[in-house]
Amino acid sequence: MSTSDHPPRRIVFAVVASTFFVGFGGGVVFPILPNLGEVLGISAFMVGLILSANRFTRLVCNAPAGVLVDRIGTRKPFIAGLVIEAFATVLYVVAMLSALPEAWFMLARILWGVGSALVFATAYTITADVSDAGSRGTSMGIIRAGITFGFPAGLVLGGVVSDLWGDIEAFVLAAAFAAFASLIAYLIVPETHVDEPDDSIKPWDVDTSLPAVTIGLVNFGLYFAYIGVLFSTLVLFLDERAISIFGLDAQGSSGMLMAITVLMGATFTLGGGVLSDSLGARIPVLVGFLLTACLGFVVLAIGSSFEVLVLACILIGAGQGGIGGPLIALLADLTPEERMGRAVGTNNVLGDIGGGLGPLVSLPLVNIVGFEPVYAVSALLPLVAGVILLVGVYSLTGQLNPTIRETSN
Repeated sequence: MSTSDHPPRRIVFAVVASTFFVGFGGGVVFPILPNLGEVLGISAFMVGLILSANRFTRLVCNAPAGVLVDRIGTRKPFIAGLVIEAFATVLYVVAMLSALPEAWFMLARILWGVGSALVFATAYTITADVSDAGSRGTSMGIIRAGITFGFPAGLVLGGVVSDLWGDIEAFVLAAAFAAFASLIAYLIVPETHVDEPDDSIKPWDVDTSLPAVTIGLVNFGLYFAYIGVLFSTLVLFLDERAISIFGLDAQGSSGMLMAITVLMGATFTLGGGVLSDSLGARIPVLVGFLLTACLGFVVLAIGSSFEVLVLACILIGAGQGGIGGPLIALLADLTPEERMGRAVGTNNVLGDIGGGLGPLVSLPLVNIVGFEPVYAVSALLPLVAGVILLVGVYSLTGQLNPTIRETSN
């Protein structure tokens, strides 16, 4: 493969721009569909299924997407994923004009899951391919930030544009941005991963190596606590404690706190990656941010005021974000280049399982035992993840804190 005509920094920023702009389509539907459901004749249960359909689809598609990347390369799957997501966003418009809107919205979200599985598998693999060990944490942090910012930007786009101009106009604008993202990738992003397709790689040849499983289990615990517990229960917690932010009700207040968490996460995603590159080691940074996330859930468990909850969300967001860049960089350090696509697929599968199981476990539990025990147990998850990380790294390298040079392939 040859990327000599494409400077690595240019490739990374093209991937960032593509994932950011296409991410609008992932978030734009959330402020619109719940309020439109009744008008369109879609039940609340069906609305929930539609909004979750992409995650369930991605659970099935993550591993095959990673295998596909190692088999045929990154460029075609990356562009294909972006085009699929753009087409899925167009289907939102079709749904608005259809006599069966729920069917079209469901199809759109399923296609979005397929497209996002391809985009996530390729984005991290491209970045691993074009960055060296000394800059990999920074590059991974930048990519993760682009992916992270796209979704909340879509939330804002959906809320503001639909309010000012209309729902269809919001979907059309999001589709236009997704098409623009596909064009950027087509014009700039080269093949980075393979010289020739490898037909010997089978669709079921997922990566179950110790690095992939170790990093994936850490990702599982983080998503279980962050998406599965915090995001699923926060609105109920605020309602029970009668905590309001700027006079907003529980839904509005939880939205503000989630926005703070996401913003801190995206900010520290960049910082964590840069710091791990500067130190020449990933483990101290990862352990430090795991402890930060743990502290955030401890503060959340005892929180009874607006100020304390803001602090909790800042700590949780900073911890979650700060882990992102170094964690994926460590996976790339420990994984042979030809298996990176499959390793990313394994990591994404375990993260999605954690994010999907979290609400199923946390929502019934808060009704049985209350919020404090659930948040206290969630505080233990980053600690358990840290132990898994250290055990896995020690088993691979014989050291608890190997340098980047010692872990890089």
